Amino acid sequence: MRIIENTNPIRYIDPSELLRPEIQFAKKNVTQFRNYEVDDTDPIKERVRQTYKLMHTNQTVDFVKDKVDKWCKFNHFKASIKDALEQLNDLVDESDPDVDIPNIVHAFQTAERIRKDFPDLDWFHLTGLIHDVGKVLAFFEEPQWAVVGDTFVVGCKWSDNIVYRDTSFVDNKDGLNKEYNTKYGIYEPNCGLDNLSLSWGHDEYLYRVLVHNKSTLPKVALNMIRYHSFYPWHSSGDYQHLMKEEDEETKKWVLAFNKYDLYTKSTEVPDIEKLWPYYESLIDKYIPGILEW
Repeated sequence: MRIIENTNPIRYIDPSELLRPEIQFAKKNVTQFRNYEVDDTDPIKERVRQTYKLMHTNQTVDFVKDKVDKWCKFNHFKASIKDALEQLNDLVDESDPDVDIPNIVHAFQTAERIRKDFPDLDWFHLTGLIHDVGKVLAFFEEPQWAVVGDTFVVGCKWSDNIVYRDTSFVDNKDGLNKEYNTKYGIYEPNCGLDNLSLSWGHDEYLYRVLVHNKSTLPKVALNMIRYHSFYPWHSSGDYQHLMKEEDEETKKWVLAFNKYDLYTKSTEVPDIEKLWPYYESLIDKYIPGILEW
């Protein structure tokens, strides 16, 4: 594996080497993941569809502004990363069609597969472990449709590649605002990822928590966390008219990470108690102490 050297002591993989997942990366074929077909006789598929319906009805420009204002004061609670992770023992992601197990299991599945392939990149292991920790929002009276699931840009025309796009936005009030229904909407051409407002959820929240608490994870890790659910962009190629040139490099890294986020999902449960000491050492290295959330 080729390593990209940098004056920064943190080492980097070349993300171009990770963009194509093996067809049998997990115990099932990759084509079986992210199946959003409608089947009201299947309780998981129906749960997923209803979660996205509520998300696509309620996630508006004003809603996102309100959530950023509420949660980015970081005055709601204090907890270590480990404490927050352990909360995920009690969370099953209602937007996920692939598994129906506590989210902390998925966290360790992701981290351990990354660790197996890249034993020397400890920051990458930790990124895999914590990428969904922002889902602790669900324990503070936030409905899951405001926490989980794929993200999308608010304030401009909705992408055709958002899941359930054809049916789930009919009651979203932003659909009545002409400014929000053009190609560019409230944005300037090529304004860049960092200047977009995405639907509110765990990605943006954890990114902001880490920045606020001065985590020393590299910028590439923070971007993986911030954009890993932005599927219409990183997997469907949408919103290119809003991207800056450097956003293409971010996309490579997010796709590299997503291989481990998506295709490690299974019912096989790692020995979490045995693994904790190693990951606690990484938390102490990159995100120590009690954080403000």
